[in-house]
Amino acid sequence: MKPLWRISAVTTREADDAVAELCQGVFGQPAVSYTDIETGEVTVSVYLPQRPRHFRAALREGLARLRRYGLKTGAGAIALRKINRRDWAESWKRHFKPIEIGPALLIKPSWSKRRAGKCQAVVVLDPGLSFGTGQHPTTEFCLRQLALRRNRAKRQAFLDIGTGSGILAIAAAKLGFAPVEAFDSDPEAVRMARANARRNRVLDKVRIRQADLTKLRLRGAPRRDLVCANLISSLLIPERNRIISRLKPGGLLVLAGILSAEFPQVRRAYESAGLKLVAGRTEREWHSGAFAFD
Repeated sequence: MKPLWRISAVTTREADDAVAELCQGVFGQPAVSYTDIETGEVTVSVYLPQRPRHFRAALREGLARLRRYGLKTGAGAIALRKINRRDWAESWKRHFKPIEIGPALLIKPSWSKRRAGKCQAVVVLDPGLSFGTGQHPTTEFCLRQLALRRNRAKRQAFLDIGTGSGILAIAAAKLGFAPVEAFDSDPEAVRMARANARRNRVLDKVRIRQADLTKLRLRGAPRRDLVCANLISSLLIPERNRIISRLKPGGLLVLAGILSAEFPQVRRAYESAGLKLVAGRTEREWHSGAFAFD
């Protein structure tokens, strides 16, 4: 079994989520955080299957950008270490716990013995080398909107833009959305999302494909009742029209993965296109929003 490479950055509690998102953006992989109770220092780590090259400059540039937004990132010390895959697997178990999305949905890792409540759909998802386990506040916001907006009295179509692990698409299928479609530009994410869908026995209900949002057609695409785009603002703003063109009149568009300092700009971009913010959530430095046609 080949080892993994762990890249770690030391930061503060204030900047924990932002640095984790930075690492995910640089490496295309999820990040896990460990907080030293005595010192208050937070270590954010990403695990890669191959030794990375030229990563320090990208991380330092990203940390400097976060500081310009007013976040105190702390020391910012960066380290690279080769680790055993078994150690990696065990470390994830300490961080990932079951998440209840109200009475409708339970997200849990395979090692959890938590039982679902009555009429509660279950998504089993272990952390892997692709992003999205429901632990991040932006992913959780998307999941809550899915559960809240499901109307079992009618058929509702769902689209997940930038699916990562496939968690939103799988949850949508479990909740009864149909048809369900998801895509990601990363072929490894697509492979993992399909594997997760198969494990949750919804692969026949979810279409997962590799696609680049920036290259999708602007006109003539199928429109859905609910669209989730958990992406960085540098994609959400320039690709606004491609995203909106896939939303039905009367549908709901959920945008997440946005730094609070950047959310006003995202909101202006979508409201200028005829949408209205109908729900939002801020957690530390992250802001998510749900939009509908005005």
